Amino acid sequence: MSSKEIFEAVTACTLDCPDTCSLVVTRDSRGAVRLKGNPDHPFTAGFTCRKSRGFIRRLGSPHRITHPMLRTGEQWRSLSWDDALDLCAEKLGSCRAEPASILHIHGEGAKGVMKQAGKLFFAMLGASRVSGSLCDAAGYVACLADFGSRLNNDITDLLHSRCIVNWGRDLSRSSVHTAALIQRARELGSQVISISPGGDDNSGFSDDRVCIRPGTDRFLAAAVIRRFIEEDIIGDDVLSHARQWPEFRELVMKHAAADLAAWCDVDPRDVERVFSRYAQRGPTATILGAGLQRYAYGGENVRFINALAFLSGNIGREGGGSYFHLHSLRNVNLNWTKDPERKPRRAFPVAEIGRSILEADDPPVRMLWINGSNVINQAPDSRQTARAFESVPFKVVVDAFMTDTAQRADLFLPCTLMLEQEDIVASYLHDFVHYVPAVVQPPAWARSDHRIFRELGVRLDPPVVLPDPETIFRASLDSPHLSVSLEELRAKRFVRAGRPRIAYAGMRFDHTDGKYRFPPELHAEPPASPEYPLRLLTLIRREHIHSQILPEDQAAPPPVWISPDSPHLKNLDLRKNVFMVSPLGRLMVQVKTRSGLHPHTVVYRRGDWMKLGGGANQLIQAGLTDIGGGAPFYQQHVRLENE
Repeated sequence: MSSKEIFEAVTACTLDCPDTCSLVVTRDSRGAVRLKGNPDHPFTAGFTCRKSRGFIRRLGSPHRITHPMLRTGEQWRSLSWDDALDLCAEKLGSCRAEPASILHIHGEGAKGVMKQAGKLFFAMLGASRVSGSLCDAAGYVACLADFGSRLNNDITDLLHSRCIVNWGRDLSRSSVHTAALIQRARELGSQVISISPGGDDNSGFSDDRVCIRPGTDRFLAAAVIRRFIEEDIIGDDVLSHARQWPEFRELVMKHAAADLAAWCDVDPRDVERVFSRYAQRGPTATILGAGLQRYAYGGENVRFINALAFLSGNIGREGGGSYFHLHSLRNVNLNWTKDPERKPRRAFPVAEIGRSILEADDPPVRMLWINGSNVINQAPDSRQTARAFESVPFKVVVDAFMTDTAQRADLFLPCTLMLEQEDIVASYLHDFVHYVPAVVQPPAWARSDHRIFRELGVRLDPPVVLPDPETIFRASLDSPHLSVSLEELRAKRFVRAGRPRIAYAGMRFDHTDGKYRFPPELHAEPPASPEYPLRLLTLIRREHIHSQILPEDQAAPPPVWISPDSPHLKNLDLRKNVFMVSPLGRLMVQVKTRSGLHPHTVVYRRGDWMKLGGGANQLIQAGLTDIGGGAPFYQQHVRLENE
């Protein structure tokens, strides 16, 4: 700590990001707060991403709302916390005879065990909940179907890989520490091949690249598996650890190699390049991006890639593995979040939340509570979701900004943000668990989600009593993967959970029979309508998480990117207004060109707000992925046109 700094503390990032960085926060004599990576952390190693570094601006933003607000018509007025919570208690009390008429929407906009308190609160009420996920549900369930669980090799095992196949992950935007590991692996001699429709900056992390038609990853994986079958190089030592190989072999071989390649718009030479990586004698690791499972057959995409990793002998070995998102709280104990009475609860698929609310009866939704989510902005068919919200008599949003969702609330409750609240956080990339002290004083009227629920619960009749923070922390640390007390964690700031470094060692899987499972079908890709020939990919941003974007950082009209070689440019006059159009409506955009994109693709950086001229999800039709209840965001086709 320098002479100008009067405070320094080690904490951790709680943004919805896999890296979960250990951070050092300092405050100088003028009160300025700075955030940097903790150089003493074994994994995050002293650096962090732009999303984390830029978060400080959100704490003191003039757009931040720090008082409870009640809507009266089109006007908002502030009110006291006592009045706000009394009103919530009254509305909840009027619905308790039919608890299914209360819908709780919990999002993962911030991570940590304390953020789970709302799940327990509404479970004890017997309220309705959401099912599925807007993030990675299809891929997660695909891995459960294949392996019987969702485990990865330790992420640092990439340093033992002879080859790394990056199947769709945007390294520089999604995980700066995975990107750094891959660069180190390349320095050690590993070859990296990246497969995607483009829109990323992976060329700087790759030795080779294959540009694929969006949504067709399963066909490329099947084509490579077919090459393994043709060369007869799948060993009995691998096949003995799987069930129903003859059926899967028949499924793959009934499709001609040329057809499989054509369906994903790759040259047979591209298939051979990928095959050569998996067929080499050294270990090959497979990294799966979340985007490839955001299609109608997203789960099938993941399952065929996993099957390729398995059949090439790369599961259960050092330097191999198939890496998908892990559960962010897998290393802590969440049993405390479960209702002891296990009340039955109605579930609404979050990927179709607007339609589900509008169609609900017996009973209809009469009260909504949303925390950790700007769901109107983030779910498909935003306009329908907004209409659905407006049909609900009373809506509470817990947030810090007047987002697309918050502006449709009846009651706004201001919450504390990262750095302002104590918590324990884990990662969906690595195995470190961090203690998160409160290191910045929050605005006087902002409250943590847990405090809101705890003070609301005692107002109900009968009351809903939540455990206090100390009890939650100790219960969360009572995990078979941890050997640390709360006092020790507070002192050390982080510990490593006890997990095997190699997942499924010896090819022993977590199905009851210990065997691997293959996907039973290979579905054709639904064709694009000639009226909407461009696949819309709403990809992540480098500087912001989801829709956590300050208003001054949002451009209107929003930019989109298309390949300079795209045939869909020829009829556009870029000097005039351009609109992106789907069956749901149109949105004015700025068209830019970017090399490396698939020619039938348009890229939009997601998260900007409808109220500020953005919001691509208002053009994306609601639906469900093939498995898992995920949102097939990237299944949407659009066109670009002038007025």
